[in-house]
Amino acid sequence: MGRAYQNRKESIAKTAAAKSKVYSKYGRQIYVVAKQGGVDPNANLQLRSLIENAKKDQVPAHVIDKAIDKAKGGAGEDYAQALYEGFGPGNCMVLVDALTDNPNRTIGEVRNCFTKTKCKLGAPGSVSHMFDHCVILKFAGDDEDAVLEALMLADVDVTDIESEDGFITVFAPHTESHKAKVALQEAFADIEFEVDEVQYLPQLMTDLSGDDIAQMEKLIDMLNDCDDVQNIYHNAQW
Repeated sequence: MGRAYQNRKESIAKTAAAKSKVYSKYGRQIYVVAKQGGVDPNANLQLRSLIENAKKDQVPAHVIDKAIDKAKGGAGEDYAQALYEGFGPGNCMVLVDALTDNPNRTIGEVRNCFTKTKCKLGAPGSVSHMFDHCVILKFAGDDEDAVLEALMLADVDVTDIESEDGFITVFAPHTESHKAKVALQEAFADIEFEVDEVQYLPQLMTDLSGDDIAQMEKLIDMLNDCDDVQNIYHNAQW
């Protein structure tokens, strides 16, 4: 699982969007989470995690504050989450996570990205069953047994634990996110999460070569240019 996670991070690094695009994505996510769960980060743990991640990605404070202030007002756009599934070059599998206030517009834009790169948008459920919806928590440490014990005592359903280069990474179903974080915070004083994310991790990887690599990079670039697209997950490696 760790290998798939690392491949995804490296793939994203190759096709990182401009800073303004990153700010826009975080602004929209913070607005939606604050509007749904409240604007107080101490009471809304999802919002707190999102703000922490935004700061790690060097999102300016004014972008975060503006999104929260917008949520306080109660008005504004009504965004809904959408997950699109498709097949990329070399028959690899692709998931596109979006926040949209106009589903017809968004699916049209996403379909256009697939069509122009000779790929195919699939039906709901066509590839998502080949991904695990996981929370990933990474923090400094080297005692896997102590971490596993703390999580088991809290009745957390752990998928995997890895230890590498002085860091421990915990993988668990996304539904266990809050319980896992609380268990670790109670067991280890002053714990700081290097990574605190919910992702779709592929169960199997697909190797790309030749022209398929360029086509995949083009597909990811085009999807990243869509304002509504928040995250892109895939099982391709090259």
